[in-house]
Formats: sequence, structure tokens, C-alpha cells
Amino acid sequence: MKENQDLEVLVDEWLTLPEIAERLDVIVTRVHKMIKEGHLVDVRRGKRNVRYVPAAFFTDAGILKPLRGTIMVLADAGFNDVEIIRWLFTEDESLPGRPIDALHAGKKTEIRRRAQALAW
Repeated sequence: MKENQDLEVLVDEWLTLPEIAERLDVIVTRVHKMIKEGHLVDVRRGKRNVRYVPAAFFTDAGILKPLRGTIMVLADAGFNDVEIIRWLFTEDESLPGRPIDALHAGKKTEIRRRAQALAW
């Protein structure tokens, strides 16, 4: 069983790196740099092992603003890219909802507080 198989159930829409480049009106190497710098995280999917990013990481204006800081907090807590995506897209009854939806709703402080608590 692949490590990211459960992500197929949790994440309903994915974008390839060329799709992200087109959406943001940048060259694809800029998207690679965004991933390397922690603005985004990606996973490899499918038989061709193509890199994908969850579509929910974006708004009409671009990358979801509080995402990078949240990714950094989770990475500092020891999460890898798959685990970061899994945590952001897993329902949490105490929110209620998923952390990614709470970020879209402007609840950055609460989500980062919860992410920081994971490190302890």
C-alpha cells in the first residue's frame, strides 16, 4: 500500500505543476521553486509518478496566504509533505471541518496553534 493512497480519498481535486504555472501565470520552474521554498507541498501520483498539488491550496487571487506559514509549522513538527497534506485535509470534529477549510475561512491562528501543539 502506497504511503499517499489515502490522500486520493481526502483530496478531491489536484493540479499538476504545469496547471499551477498557467493558473499563476508563471513559468513551471517558478512552481518548482515555490515547492522548494515551502510555499506549496506536492506528492507524486499515478503510474507516471507526476507531481501534484491539492487545488484547495489556491484561491482566485493565487496561493492561499496562510498556507506557507502553516506548512513551515508542520514541517518543523517533523511532518513530511504527504503527512502535511493528510493533516490539512483530515476532518477534525473539534474545528469542525478540515484545517484547509479553516484556513480558507480566515482561522489561521487557530490552525497554526493546533499545528504547533503537534510538535510536543
